[in-house]
Amino acid sequence: MAEYSKCSCLKPTKWLKGKVIGSGSFGSVHLAMDKATGGFFVLKSTESEAGFKCLENEIEILENLDSPHIVKFIGKDLSFEANGKRKLSLFLEFMTGGSLADVAEKFGGSLDEEVICLYTKGILKGLKYLHENGIVHCDVKCKNILLGSSGEIKLADLGCAKRIKDYYHKVKCNTKSLSKSTGGTPLWMAPEILRNEELDFAADIWSLGCTIIEMATGKTPWGGDICTNPLAAVMKIACTNEMPQFPSNFSDVGLDFLAKCLERDSKKRWKVEQLLHHPFVSKGYYSVKNNNFKVASTPASVLDGGIFSEMDFSDDQSSSDEDEYTSGNALRDRGFWNSTRGGEMDLELSESWINVRNYL
Repeated sequence: MAEYSKCSCLKPTKWLKGKVIGSGSFGSVHLAMDKATGGFFVLKSTESEAGFKCLENEIEILENLDSPHIVKFIGKDLSFEANGKRKLSLFLEFMTGGSLADVAEKFGGSLDEEVICLYTKGILKGLKYLHENGIVHCDVKCKNILLGSSGEIKLADLGCAKRIKDYYHKVKCNTKSLSKSTGGTPLWMAPEILRNEELDFAADIWSLGCTIIEMATGKTPWGGDICTNPLAAVMKIACTNEMPQFPSNFSDVGLDFLAKCLERDSKKRWKVEQLLHHPFVSKGYYSVKNNNFKVASTPASVLDGGIFSEMDFSDDQSSSDEDEYTSGNALRDRGFWNSTRGGEMDLELSESWINVRNYL
């Protein structure tokens, strides 16, 4: 159907739309080619009203960002079809590696801890940039994290993202509608968000922990029988003290990192800057693997091996002795992790986009 351009800041002036490489509840994702350069980019488009709101939000967020850890915004276009129907399009850089969900699928369904360390550091750098700019991603999961050909990690799919100041301005007079104002994917969402409590950067940290479990197991978090009952899943996450199952083959340091992310009390949950100093990402996999950290068997014990002498936190980042590195053995004693035996579930989907796959 013929279209004419209403307004446009589209950077590629001549381009070809290729085949569909992804889809979402609000629209479609196509591979596109810039005819002037022969290079590829991604075209996300929607015609539905709900899709407009989601895509407009993503455009507003992305066009004001500039970071090597966030998928690059190229341009946007608003056009009208012959029947008068609006069509909004977003143009993004093409990440050849696809999403981390694609990567895990191509390499046996899950990823080694060595690789997870690297990818987690990249995710943290992206979150650090967003949080420093007052933005909560709100939908961190493997499908929304893209990989470049050289292994670089970039956060994508910011359709659910919220600027903290704008978010609270909109819900100031209607706090009961917080959950309706916050998007995301339930099985990755923090307990406080599912309870309609205030949105904060800590919500992304919880989702990061769930994403690490996803990378390590190839399964969605909160697997098992809960998958068959979505409402029970939400209630379990929001209203109990239970934890998702931690990877059984993770190192003690890796388990401790997860415990810092998946702290149910959002005020005690570690911030991005603290996590970037955690040995799981700061020391490198082989350094962590080869160090014989002494781990006591009591729940209050800490990892001993000179870790904290090399960490430099400001006062607001420091934590009490009770919050420091809980041992992997203690986590095992408390039953916080076991082998994950989960399947697919309805709560795996969000009102956003399925990210681009490498279909060249």
